Amino acid sequence: MRPTPVLCATASAFCALALLSACGGSGGTDTPGGGKPLVGVDYPRSDTDFWSAYITYTPVYARQLGLSLRTTNSQNDVAKLAANTQTLILRGAKAIATAPQSTFAIAPILARLQAAKIPVVTIDTRPDTGKVYMVVRADNRAYGEKACKYLGTKLGGKGKVVMLQGDLSSINSRDRTEGFDACMKANYPEIKVFAEATNWDGEVAAQRLQNDLTVHPDIKGIYMQASFALSGTLHVLGQQGLLVGPRNPKHVFVVSNDGIPRELRDISNGNIDATVSQPVDLYAKYALYYLKAAIDGRTFKPGRTDHQSTIVQVREGLLEDRLSAPLVTADGGTYGGVPSLKSTDPSLWGNNLGHVPR
Repeated sequence: MRPTPVLCATASAFCALALLSACGGSGGTDTPGGGKPLVGVDYPRSDTDFWSAYITYTPVYARQLGLSLRTTNSQNDVAKLAANTQTLILRGAKAIATAPQSTFAIAPILARLQAAKIPVVTIDTRPDTGKVYMVVRADNRAYGEKACKYLGTKLGGKGKVVMLQGDLSSINSRDRTEGFDACMKANYPEIKVFAEATNWDGEVAAQRLQNDLTVHPDIKGIYMQASFALSGTLHVLGQQGLLVGPRNPKHVFVVSNDGIPRELRDISNGNIDATVSQPVDLYAKYALYYLKAAIDGRTFKPGRTDHQSTIVQVREGLLEDRLSAPLVTADGGTYGGVPSLKSTDPSLWGNNLGHVPR
């Protein structure tokens, strides 16, 4: 796919949709507050448990930080993101947080915001090009490495696994793929990996997994790069008679990535084996923290933070606050040198979502 048409379409969306945006119609919500700094947050989507949790946490932390909040939802569409960003500008947002799912297509939007002198924080993903005030993210290569170490240990360094990728236009999918592949080659060269790009689409993931299991019935491991593939994966395993407990010789070891409540329950119930818990609660908290810091004129340097994370410089002029994202298993054991938390651990956001104040 050539990127040029998408970039041009994104840039033109600011002009073509500016009037529409000014009149509303963005599908967003407002939480006005007199005298409080006004920030904008674009939700990338609301059709997954992970991003629904982010939507739940965001207004909570906005209130705690004393911010007035306006939100939009771009529904995984870069043209909508362009229009929504223009909406937030016109409504007076002093800083904006966004989570672009296609990280190469965000460049014209960032350029527009830079021209308007509006600081930007990106959440979960970082742009391939362009400048932002801060990226709030976890180490996605480490996600792949943790999944690799778990599966490599469970398979005894031999066998076949399927990696259900997201969309390689996203830095997240690329990082998770590179981390998983590099770890497998270095530590478990006798494990064969079948990589399947799915565009973060659960139906596509299920179909490709079914095809792989048909051709290679001896597959013993699955790495899902996000929980979007969870329902389809369990359905396919059930159809194949492979949805059995971890002590059954037919068991296929499954590692997911998100830490949603259903994953934690499925680990406890023996349906899947592990996940990497992305700190969606902290994504919401520190997105807003850095928006407020930008408005206040604060600056940051690489190094350890006061919230147990590390700020790294990923390229000239771009800082990324990498939050902790633990491996989660049923027993809380250590796998390939990687420690894990038990799926019942009360510190995991997926075990606390029902207690978030609204």
